[in-house]
Amino acid sequence: FGIHALLVVTLTLSPVTAAAQSENDVTGEDVYPPLWHLAPENLLDFPVKDNKIVISAWNYQDRLGVYKSLLSASAKYFDAFGSQNSGNILWGLPVQHGWQFRTGRLADPSGVTSCGYENGELLCQSVRSWWSCMNYYLSIIPFLGAVEAGLFGQLPYEIEILPPEEQKDDFCYSVKDCWSRMPKLMDDWKAFFEVNILSSFKLDDALGLMWKAHTSSIAYALPKFQDSLKYLSDPEANFGEDWANAVDFIAATHFSTDLQTTNHFQVFLPQKMLVEGDVPPFISDFSPEQNKVLVSLRVLHKVNKLTGGLLLKLWQKAMSTEAGRKKGRELIESLTSS
Repeated sequence: FGIHALLVVTLTLSPVTAAAQSENDVTGEDVYPPLWHLAPENLLDFPVKDNKIVISAWNYQDRLGVYKSLLSASAKYFDAFGSQNSGNILWGLPVQHGWQFRTGRLADPSGVTSCGYENGELLCQSVRSWWSCMNYYLSIIPFLGAVEAGLFGQLPYEIEILPPEEQKDDFCYSVKDCWSRMPKLMDDWKAFFEVNILSSFKLDDALGLMWKAHTSSIAYALPKFQDSLKYLSDPEANFGEDWANAVDFIAATHFSTDLQTTNHFQVFLPQKMLVEGDVPPFISDFSPEQNKVLVSLRVLHKVNKLTGGLLLKLWQKAMSTEAGRKKGRELIESLTSS
């Protein structure tokens, strides 16, 4: 039955091929998230008020600065894996966030405010955006876990995260606050950063811990922001949930989230918000590959739901060895090779 389940996964995903991959290769400045060069790189580049480093997590540039400081502080641990910090496995997080910003997924989907819109507050991240709220748990929580793990050494100030205008209880705002409210989540991220601070580590182990924390963040946030999906079109809400489900399958393979790999695979994600009437694989302004990815993610989610999560359990079992994970990664990679 396990082999049958894995075949279902393979058949579900296998139509995804990139016939014209050379056109999609990302080069030069495009590899970095939008406005990356403007984001603060050092924690002391953020404003300090009342002996606290103040970070506005609902401002795209500040959230990007959190990522930039994480990448900068952890760079020395990833020297062996690529020049100019390109092999750092934390790149997956800001590159994904940049895609969310570029495609309008961080703006107010209710249309009540101008938050996140070009003719309004472009850098504002809406607390009504499902993507923005989910990402809080993949930016601020990892960051505070890193602070607690000692990635930044002894800081001269405490960290304070500014709250959003509404839904304040859905988030935490300091190391102490987050530890008291979500200890397991903080512990998972702290464990990942502690491994990196060791003098040497195995990349597969680091990826395992990173993905464990990543999927914990999504699992914690998913039920919390279920109501936020109502602001999205049905196709976009489906895609969001399908994507969250797919991350569990990708995570099991310890898939590398370095700069180049993340950029390569991000090309196949929808480059705009899905609207009512968008029915994959027939969305006319999407490439055939993007349409196929949407269909694949939908089917994978449905089959996993129909089996009560058994498909994922079998997949994770198959990925429990290094050899199995290698095969899993090769499968994912084969989806986007010509």
